[in-house]
Amino acid sequence: MKAWSNQAGNIFALLAGMAMPLAFAPFHYYPIALLSVMLLFLTWQGVNAKQAAIRGFLFGIGLFGVGVSWIYVAIHQFGQASMLLAGLLTAVFVAFLALYLAALGWGIKKLTTKTTFTTLDYVLLLPVAWLFFDWFKGWFLTGFPWLELGVSQIEGPLSGYTPVLGALGVSLLAALSAGLLASFWQFKRVSALLGIAVIWGGGAALNTVEWTYKNDAPLTVSLIQGNVPQDIKWDSAQVLKTLSLYQTQTQALWQSDLIVWPENAATVFYHQAKTGFFDPLAIEARENNSDILLGLPIYDDKGERYYNGMMSLGTETGFYHKRHLVPFGDYVPFEWLRGLIAFFDLPMSSFYPGADDQALLTAAGQKVGISVCYEDSFSTEVLDTVPEASLLVNATNNAWYGDSFAPHQHLQISQNRALETGRPIIRATTNGISALIDHRGGLQATTAQFEFAVLTGKVQPRQGMTFYAQWRQWPLLLLALLMLLVWAYYRQNDLTKQTD
Repeated sequence: MKAWSNQAGNIFALLAGMAMPLAFAPFHYYPIALLSVMLLFLTWQGVNAKQAAIRGFLFGIGLFGVGVSWIYVAIHQFGQASMLLAGLLTAVFVAFLALYLAALGWGIKKLTTKTTFTTLDYVLLLPVAWLFFDWFKGWFLTGFPWLELGVSQIEGPLSGYTPVLGALGVSLLAALSAGLLASFWQFKRVSALLGIAVIWGGGAALNTVEWTYKNDAPLTVSLIQGNVPQDIKWDSAQVLKTLSLYQTQTQALWQSDLIVWPENAATVFYHQAKTGFFDPLAIEARENNSDILLGLPIYDDKGERYYNGMMSLGTETGFYHKRHLVPFGDYVPFEWLRGLIAFFDLPMSSFYPGADDQALLTAAGQKVGISVCYEDSFSTEVLDTVPEASLLVNATNNAWYGDSFAPHQHLQISQNRALETGRPIIRATTNGISALIDHRGGLQATTAQFEFAVLTGKVQPRQGMTFYAQWRQWPLLLLALLMLLVWAYYRQNDLTKQTD
């Protein structure tokens, strides 16, 4: 196969990037992810490092420009920035992420020291390079693990590997599948298709494995989606109305073992309403053999710091402080930015991170692994709660993102966390999409967006550990290292033959 012309290759790289978000929620066309990555690999064929960087950048512009377009909604609609400024800030963010792929393309070409890829480049070097990209994006500058390739495969055969290698490991296998497709396209080797069949067949077989087991009887769980508008949520005049809304709905749900409110459902500090609201509600919960998990801001004992937290009420009173904060949402990285535009001075945007070694909350007789909003995007942080936790709860506020891709993409991320840990997830949101997710990542029930809703259903607590939960990312690291060593060995042999 000859290399595409500069113009054609650049266009294909951009279009391939723009198409890739279709593999994710709310579209769910998961094979498109493999085709998009395959096209990117092919556009890097036969070009130098500079051109590979340009095409990587264009792919990134397409991928993130479409896939995280919801950033604009958050800045403009809820951050009150002008359309021009919101567009500019979004463009800067997208371009910054696209630079990762530009650096990836440049680095690959420098490693290979030649413009033409071989089969080994396609099936060893490029998949590991993509794995590094997904990992680096989820780590650098506190991390942004959005649009992780493996997450898109939750409904496909490759999801069978999620309890074994995690979603990041599925990213490697999806990129390997894309490399095999590229190899078949260029070299017409049937063995490449056979390789894909083996990988996907293995995933389908692993999908039949039960990694964890039932623990105790199923719980009756209710989620309250208050749908309080974001623009009035923190107004002092709205506080009592919001508390009354959740209290009234909770009192109608005492037949449930566990009642969950979303992130910052209570827009008042715990100490401000302890005596008059939370203590009486806890007594009422105990009298009805029920427990409540609710989101609220919490001051520390010294009154010096406050946290974005979750609280258990009923059998026990306990607190969880959000550990992984969202820049510009939970806190402003550079305080001097405050006052420049409203987006940099949002209400309640000076939270402190909680400690990493917090004890799990207990509710409905179960140890519960809590994540608040963005936290469940970070796989290894959710792993910290198992095997002790028998179920997981994610409380989130998706109101910032309006009618965009973000709530759907976030729900898909939660599905992957359930499958990785072999635990059901109770997902309570402010305005949708709330959901009950089973231990296989399947959606048992969901709510509609932008309306008040109460979701009640059965949740089965589970114990045991998936392979991924037990060994975390070490097997994936060893697999990637082995692939690189094999690639380096054959590349060195190739170079030796050329010099003989």
